Amino acid sequence: MSCVTPHLSKDHIQQVRKRILHWYAQQGRQLPWREPDTTAWGILVSEVMLQQTQVARVWDAWLAWMKRWPGPQELAEAEASDVLIMWGRLGYPRRALRLHETAKAVVAEHGGVLPTDPQLLLQLPGIGEYTAAAVSSFAFEIPEVVIDTNIRRVHARMFSGQGAAAPSLTAAERRLATDLMPETSTDQGVSDANTWNVAVMELGALICTARAPKCAQCPVVDLCAWVAAGKPEPEIVTRKQSWAGSDRQVRGAIMGVLRAQGTIDVGGLQATVEATGRLGRHVPEQTQWNRAVNGLVSDGLAVLDNEVLALP
Repeated sequence: MSCVTPHLSKDHIQQVRKRILHWYAQQGRQLPWREPDTTAWGILVSEVMLQQTQVARVWDAWLAWMKRWPGPQELAEAEASDVLIMWGRLGYPRRALRLHETAKAVVAEHGGVLPTDPQLLLQLPGIGEYTAAAVSSFAFEIPEVVIDTNIRRVHARMFSGQGAAAPSLTAAERRLATDLMPETSTDQGVSDANTWNVAVMELGALICTARAPKCAQCPVVDLCAWVAAGKPEPEIVTRKQSWAGSDRQVRGAIMGVLRAQGTIDVGGLQATVEATGRLGRHVPEQTQWNRAVNGLVSDGLAVLDNEVLALP
């Protein structure tokens, strides 16, 4: 699938911006990490938690996490095992370890204060281009161009007439996202640019969803190239791997037991994990158990000593 930067008039872009910003002012969710007193660190934590995880699952987890470890200093002093237990069932627990490493780096290299420079943010463990831009924009009001899955989908439909974005971020998408950002020569422009980032993201999360988009509720439906084209199906349909029976399911089940009881005797691993019911009807073969255990150890999520598996 190609993504060609469309020719857009200034008036068209301004009309789209105005409507989406107005919609967000009226319909944007009141999320705890969007509260005015949220620290930059709190925003970083939320961005890490929200990667591939729904807001509803992150809400309570973020509140509990910030209550226990409100800043990088507190998190840096925590044990890795406690960090993994606190991460709970958010999924992709390597994110918890990377966040722990980030806290240590912020304390060791930046005096416990999250740097404002996007390039310095990128140097922190596990912080990629999106997270660095999002923290810069949402926490420090530096109008970086933020591009996530929701934003890419809105742009693809609204301006390119495509049902989905390309499989990976393209140069054309970057140019389009940059062109759509409000001018930042004034304080109001900077404010609008930062709000624009979160507003388009919110539109993609609530209205312009991947499946069953709510076009009737969209503030710019009459300006949408995809709707005008008759909502053509995407050229490439990506399919997620089934959770049931996957290595991720087995790893997650093992991690659930480790969080609950700290250790597992490898000899009784299969019976212990299956007794929790986390695997449903799936009965892993020994090779899958071995892959799961070896993967957890390799990723630093568990340690194996004398046939006993434990949190690090």
